[in-house]
Amino acid sequence: MKSYETLDPTARILMGPGPSDVHPRVLKALSATTIGHLDPEFLKIMDEVKELLRWVFQTENELTIPISATGSAGMETCFANVFERGERILIGVNGVFGMRMTQVAKKYGLTPITFDKPWGEIIDPDAIGALLETEDDIAGVAVVHAETSTGANQPLEEIGQLCKKHDVIFLVDAVTSLGGIPVKVDEWNIDACYSGTQKCLSCPPGLSPVTFSKKALAKMDARTSDVESWYLDLTMIRKYWTEDDRAYHHTAPINMNYAIREALLILYEEGMESLFARHKLHSKALLAGLAELGIEPQVEEAYRLPQLNAVKIPDGVDDKAVRGALLNKYGIEIGAGLGPLAGKIWRIGLMGNSSNERNVIYFLSSLEQNISKSGAVAAAQKIYSE
Repeated sequence: MKSYETLDPTARILMGPGPSDVHPRVLKALSATTIGHLDPEFLKIMDEVKELLRWVFQTENELTIPISATGSAGMETCFANVFERGERILIGVNGVFGMRMTQVAKKYGLTPITFDKPWGEIIDPDAIGALLETEDDIAGVAVVHAETSTGANQPLEEIGQLCKKHDVIFLVDAVTSLGGIPVKVDEWNIDACYSGTQKCLSCPPGLSPVTFSKKALAKMDARTSDVESWYLDLTMIRKYWTEDDRAYHHTAPINMNYAIREALLILYEEGMESLFARHKLHSKALLAGLAELGIEPQVEEAYRLPQLNAVKIPDGVDDKAVRGALLNKYGIEIGAGLGPLAGKIWRIGLMGNSSNERNVIYFLSSLEQNISKSGAVAAAQKIYSE
């Protein structure tokens, strides 16, 4: 019989596009005693998770729950439940996850109409508004708030106003934004929104928080066809998460719900404004240090994400060699570029529990040694001393 070594993963500092470092309190919560998914104690935990999710989504939406799978399942949940075959959806495509929205929409028989922009740029609300003015059979508009592949921060408020004016569903991917920058679901007229646990929530991957407005619920309730997914069918899942007489649908991942409750509680204790300010501060220090090394941001300042810093790789620097050295010698993981940005950018995550001064200084010090330049640490420390 083959023997296996005891599981002992190498400790890493996770500064890529996700997952992020998990808080020790969350890891402890994961190891708590497993109880039944209909146990009264677990039902109380479910209610607390919903409350905390409403807080971080900044919404009063009743149907605000974690889907029992990763963020991609949240995406499918939104498309599968809110829309029906044959409906036309406007989708902003300026990176990998806009493309993925398009792929998922097609799989559910929808007709995507894409707004394509160069990777790293934002989707122009005026272009969306112009099409909504001339077309009367658009069912929804879908955009990525924080494009993980480029580090671009898509403004949402104006698009939400347009969707409200034209009475269409506004669907938002908030996988990398939730908990790192404001996601104002109610104020921005967002009707369906999904995220993931492994980014700024600093919880292991495995759940996808989603929230739906009354308008979205009304559209779901008026469906003329069945939802084309059994596992993600909210007509059944809602009975488990929101009704007094909980109806079994699937066995919820008990310990992952412990984990997301603890992760959200940590954010709640920090406070929303402090949370966002922390991400901005550490991004500012990181970029100041990188500037001393001749490394520039990929995205223009007005649209940069503080939690995912996409930066241009300097000429003459070996992308794979530097990332390999950072991982193998210093235990630091950063992300490579994707698609047309492959080999051109690094994606440096400062998300959730990974967003701290120690990580910024250690990363800059390690990078200095690998590209034979200096001054980065001093520049970052100057920001912290201000």
